[in-house]
Amino acid sequence: MSKPIVAIVGRPNVGKSTLFNVLAGADISIIKNTPGVTRDRIYAQASWLDMEFTLVDTGGIEPDSSDIILSQMRDQAQIAIDTADVIIFMTDVRQGLVDADDKVADMLRRSHKPVVLCVNKVDNFIRQQADVYEFYGLGLGDPIPVSAAGKQGLGDLLDEVAKHFDREAMAEEEDERPKVAVIGKPNAGKSSLINALSGEQRVIVSDIPGTTRDAVDTVISFDGKEYIFIDTAGLRRKSKIKEELERYSIIRAVSAVERADIVLMMIDASEGVTEQDAKIAGIAHERGKGIIIVVNKWDLVEKNDKTIYRYTEKIRETLSFMPYARLLFISAKTGQRIDKLFGLIDVIVENQTRRIQTGVLNEIITEALALTPPPTDKGKRLKLFYATQVAVKPPAFVFFVNDKELMHFSYLRYLENRIREAFGFEGTSLKFYVRERGDK
Repeated sequence: MSKPIVAIVGRPNVGKSTLFNVLAGADISIIKNTPGVTRDRIYAQASWLDMEFTLVDTGGIEPDSSDIILSQMRDQAQIAIDTADVIIFMTDVRQGLVDADDKVADMLRRSHKPVVLCVNKVDNFIRQQADVYEFYGLGLGDPIPVSAAGKQGLGDLLDEVAKHFDREAMAEEEDERPKVAVIGKPNAGKSSLINALSGEQRVIVSDIPGTTRDAVDTVISFDGKEYIFIDTAGLRRKSKIKEELERYSIIRAVSAVERADIVLMMIDASEGVTEQDAKIAGIAHERGKGIIIVVNKWDLVEKNDKTIYRYTEKIRETLSFMPYARLLFISAKTGQRIDKLFGLIDVIVENQTRRIQTGVLNEIITEALALTPPPTDKGKRLKLFYATQVAVKPPAFVFFVNDKELMHFSYLRYLENRIREAFGFEGTSLKFYVRERGDK
């Protein structure tokens, strides 16, 4: 099942982040009355009726600005436009129709993507009707009045957005072949790895970061099994590649991660693990995907008997939020150890779909409670009545307790460690939900 991507674009300070937070159901974007606060687009999962989609918040577009930050935001917004299936173009009824709106509208028309025109800050739909009609001048169809802050008109807006979703793509039957997304910073060797695995030049390989311009699916067979490898989409514009491109690689990772079962997190051994790597890996972790950390260009590193241990320690420290991830050192250029990837992928696919019987699970939990009883809080102790597995991909568990406020993070982590010791689950995150008896 493919989730559509919806990007919210417009000039700075028209209310994009407010709309994003309302639709996402959480205060994710920073909101401040200063143009340019949202400098990187942020992603969230959203739903409307029976449809789920990925929502993208972007920095404001200033078409003619020479300011460095604003021009970078314009580039980021352009990439979001390239990535999106549907675009919400947001304007501000209080400021009225301005020249910059016309220029943004021209940019959106050139994208040939479906555009839904949204007029924000309409607090009184009847009194401000004439002001809304002014936006027909953009030539983008019917303007839809909303008040993002007041949560008015959002149903009409989402109805219009949903008309442009590809229902067939959303409802298509799941392909049973393992889907593997290859993500990482530009020039980490993603395309080189896929070419080495497939034995042919399937995607462009270049020393220039960002030369992969589209998402490319490559079917690779190994030992009689087929795997679908998804190379991360790059810039589709023919503009000059900029040093700031590294920051944009998160855009290219999201849609690939959404479609994948397993994520190969590519790290350039000559650079080591970076904060940017952690951000990209965090996307896969949050989405509950199976993860293999692939350290590429290992042939270029001067090594002694302690090098691999130092690298491993540094990676585990920087990516401490995903200790379950498997780690592999390779060279896509020489082919060193790349065949080992398939064995790891098979193990993680098995772990992602593993189901534990409720009786067996509760034996492990009972033993864990006996070894380390739950801590007390103001004289009240957590009681865990039983646990059950409720989902796979990733495996998800529900703990039924007397008071969910007593389930401290540290004790939940302890129970997770005991479950992993008993059942493995290498390479995949686990999801846990705490409910009181009687909760739905």
